[in-house]
Amino acid sequence: MNFDSTADGTARAHAGTAAGLTASRNTPSEPASRRAFLSALAQAAGILVAAPLLATRLRAETVPAPVAIMVYKDPGCGCCNEWIKHMQKAGFAVRSEDTIKMDAIKIKLGVPSALASCHTAVVGDYLVEGHVPADLVLKLLKEKPSARGLAVPGMPQGSPGMEGPTKDKYNVMLFDRLGKATVYASR
Repeated sequence: MNFDSTADGTARAHAGTAAGLTASRNTPSEPASRRAFLSALAQAAGILVAAPLLATRLRAETVPAPVAIMVYKDPGCGCCNEWIKHMQKAGFAVRSEDTIKMDAIKIKLGVPSALASCHTAVVGDYLVEGHVPADLVLKLLKEKPSARGLAVPGMPQGSPGMEGPTKDKYNVMLFDRLGKATVYASR
């Protein structure tokens, strides 16, 4: 590459080099700090372009897709609607079906009568009977125990969907296909 000196002491590239792009050595007119600055600027531009793509990918890998859950409930039951809102706030994609034949649904799905409550839900391969907290449903889905589902028997005050001035202590039961139940969590 050929250089011409200018009045201010800098050099200018000319003829035979595409604007000096083939130069690979430092010259007195192109101090190392300028080259370092341009290199850092190019790296920063690359990071700015790549960062949103990387953030989108990380978000997709860390935020689970909404879990589908089907809820069967009596059309006149207000606490069932409140439990559905609780599940939606926790990220579940809830569908519901109003029916006056809840007993028949519970029998068909295999809910033990001793664990019955006002609504019955199906999520994946599991049943969720009554006012089970959403975090425990997520835990069930993550752990994948050999079980039929979770149940909160009755309608304890203070459970999700049954919020009010008092809060009863209650157990969340894990039950199998034969109806045998054990305490999964206490609240």
